[in-house]
Amino acid sequence: MPIASTRRVSRTRREVLHFLQGIAYLSPVIVLFTVFIFYPLVRSIVLSTFKTDLLGRPYQFAGAAQYRQIFKQGFGESLVITLKYALMTVVPEVALSLALAVMASWSLRGIRLFRLLFSSPIGIAVASSSVIFKMLYSPNAGVFNYLLRLVGADGINWLTDPKWALMSVAIVTLWRQLGYDTLHLLSGIQSIPHEIHESARLDGAGPWAMFWKITLPMLSPVLMFITITSTIAALQSFGPINILTEGGPAGATRVVVYSLYREAFFNYNFGLASAQAIVLFLIVLVLTLLQFRRFERSVFYQ
Repeated sequence: MPIASTRRVSRTRREVLHFLQGIAYLSPVIVLFTVFIFYPLVRSIVLSTFKTDLLGRPYQFAGAAQYRQIFKQGFGESLVITLKYALMTVVPEVALSLALAVMASWSLRGIRLFRLLFSSPIGIAVASSSVIFKMLYSPNAGVFNYLLRLVGADGINWLTDPKWALMSVAIVTLWRQLGYDTLHLLSGIQSIPHEIHESARLDGAGPWAMFWKITLPMLSPVLMFITITSTIAALQSFGPINILTEGGPAGATRVVVYSLYREAFFNYNFGLASAQAIVLFLIVLVLTLLQFRRFERSVFYQ
């Protein structure tokens, strides 16, 4: 065999061995993804095209009729509520976390206590935070209505008034996520080389100009990350709504995930619930791709 052919065969063998070695290292993750993500996804796609019995077993092929049926049963309204909920949480979340991160980056006395206070909600579970706010929202004994009455205003039925219920749940989500996003942005600010700000300061740039021309552009990768992840989390929100309002009042907080939860575990229509889940998955996928495409034009990588 020629020497060149021998070398090619030897190189191919090494590449195959390296590939198999990489697969061996990744095998635990591949197994977990297969069991908890890929199989449920494929199973949901199959179930979304079948009618199921009370135990979730498919017995009759329905095809696309399942998808048409969910829109006849109010899925469109749930989708609109979900998008409104996402806007109520993501936009204030990004803006407030950016402001908090900038303030937390200042060298002031007591700044560590400030960082501890805004990051503390990260360690509180969804159920615990929802119960805390349920007490704060109480019409008679809640702190929020007590403060309103101190200034002469009438109390608000935070969780039972359709005008306030969705915003009230969004506030809980915003409170929980704010510290998480702020820490990410604070880490991004602290990773910006000090020499860049110092050079701009020597050139006569003020704090506002340095923020817009240096800090914000160099934070763009972190802003992209928290915007996309916050949007995905908001579209999939379930815990606070289930605990605080249970989709009410009058369906004002019936987001998509809560709707499919009711369809599956109360009405036992697992096929229809799977169809809702697949539609939500496609919407999240499309929105994520659009956000990536939008951000990649303005993201600055060091």
